[in-house]
Amino acid sequence: MFSLERPDFEYFFRAASGRSCLLGNRELFRPFLVTPTQLIETWAPSNPLSATDLDVALALEPEVIILGTGDTQVFPPAAVMAHCLSRRIGLEVMNNASAARTFNILAGEGRRVAAALLVG
Repeated sequence: MFSLERPDFEYFFRAASGRSCLLGNRELFRPFLVTPTQLIETWAPSNPLSATDLDVALALEPEVIILGTGDTQVFPPAAVMAHCLSRRIGLEVMNNASAARTFNILAGEGRRVAAALLVG
């Protein structure tokens, strides 16, 4: 579990796993995208993840996208990485717990960060 201290931004993680994520007081059981100020619960990525699955996140103009891949780190196809890098947006891949912690830190620093978490 994460600290219950509420940060200055609207959306923050309190817990995350491959099965669910606790975002503030909301528990989410499906893939979603989040920035410090916006939550997109309608994200429905393909399996395996395709380059265009991240277009919604790219449209939010983040500096970096954190991709949470469940309980374990699983790198997406190279085309997904290239799709982000060709737009000069970093893509960091990690398990959901690490993605949640990293998101909270970057958001707390005022960075333009988006997280795409594969949950469920």
